[in-house]
Amino acid sequence: MGENLTLAMKRRGITQEMMHNRTGLSKPTLRKILKGDPSVSLGHYVNVLASLGLLEDLTKVAFDDELGRKLQDIQLLKKK
Repeated sequence: MGENLTLAMKRRGITQEMMHNRTGLSKPTLRKILKGDPSVSLGHYVNVLASLGLLEDLTKVAFDDELGRKLQDIQLLKKK
């Protein structure tokens, strides 16, 4: 994810300094995000996504839960 965010920033001509100013995140936290560090809170990632105009992409996470649907179908078939 960090790599994708880095690429999105580069495509938009946004530097780390600019992102730091837009989001108010500390420089160390922003660097962690751009490295994909999982210890950073999801809220900070959301802040960066919103600044890049990519917040809608977050709604795609687990959108098509194929495994969940299959498990549910199995349970529904057992109830007959």
